[in-house]
Amino acid sequence: SVQRGQQVTTGQPLFALDEITEKAAREQIEAALVLSERELARQEKLFRTGVAATQDLDRARSARDQDKRRLDQTNWSFDQKKQAAPQSGLVYDTLFRQGEWVAAGKPVVVLLPPQNIKVRAFIPETRVGSIHYGNIARVKVDGVKDSFVGKVSYISPRAEYTPPVIYSRETRAKLVFMVELIFDAQAAANLHPGQPVDVEFEPK
Repeated sequence: SVQRGQQVTTGQPLFALDEITEKAAREQIEAALVLSERELARQEKLFRTGVAATQDLDRARSARDQDKRRLDQTNWSFDQKKQAAPQSGLVYDTLFRQGEWVAAGKPVVVLLPPQNIKVRAFIPETRVGSIHYGNIARVKVDGVKDSFVGKVSYISPRAEYTPPVIYSRETRAKLVFMVELIFDAQAAANLHPGQPVDVEFEPK
């Protein structure tokens, strides 16, 4: 199974649930299907020679079809026990430990795809008028030499006081507007949720 903070690619296995019950059920249904197919073949042969009645042939065919449907349903349930990543992204959280019981329909892994990774910046009210949707901004991360290019995807319509936990050298007692930046997949892979960054907006 995957771990929190791990990067995964499309199709990579995420987890597998206990398959003992489904495996035993599948083996039983497979055995039943073999028998019903043999019985159908026998009834078809008897029908061609005029020994078996039509209703006997229909009954054998119906039993075979029912076993096939049961096997298809069991195979589907079996496949649901194994989950692969539907797209590349960051494993944001794992909600169960190995050996724990998982109720049907409960999420097991929280996956954060690159397109959902955003940077939130807080712009003083004196500067928000110069920031527009689609503006380019450069984001600097401590310990990384190069900056990452982002694009403004949202500007809050309401002002708020600077959040109490914000990494800024300026005074915090100001009204600010929240701005969100989005990135391409390559840049987003280098950003981690909760990571402090410095943002510089390019003039447009």
